[in-house]
Amino acid sequence: MAHLEFEQWVPFPVERVFLFFADPENLPRIMPPSTGARNVKVLLARPVSFPAEANFTQPIAGEGSQIVTSFRALPFLPIRLSWTASIIEFKWNGCFADDQTRGPFRRFRHRHHFLRSERNGTDGTIIHDVIDYEAGFGVLGVLAERLFISRMLKSVFEYRQHAAEQLLR
Repeated sequence: MAHLEFEQWVPFPVERVFLFFADPENLPRIMPPSTGARNVKVLLARPVSFPAEANFTQPIAGEGSQIVTSFRALPFLPIRLSWTASIIEFKWNGCFADDQTRGPFRRFRHRHHFLRSERNGTDGTIIHDVIDYEAGFGVLGVLAERLFISRMLKSVFEYRQHAAEQLLR
């Protein structure tokens, strides 16, 4: 199984950053435009527990939520892929994790961690993404992972980091 980790610090409070990433409407907004990503179906499960002071009005994908996203993996081809993700863990302002239940990978788990962190007197948040995946297709999948899947995922997350910081402003 392949493993990737990405980390960034943003100058925004963890409560704001967590709400941004827990809102499935923001997923297409942080994907590279060339993917044409869009949510096809969103089935939300309300978080079981959240702080009494939490005052949220936007959608929140709690544990048990399912999000179906359509996107182009290769921008130069008109073929769209469908990806169904299920939220399997959700800890308010701390982390959430999603598993691909249907899509292009044999296995794909994405854990999102949010840590309060101060830098130079500014309150902020460390966003730590942990991805474990398996391409499938045996030796061909291993070859594809080494040749382009890892590179493609790194590129998507570089864009995602930049877009998220801009959208949080």
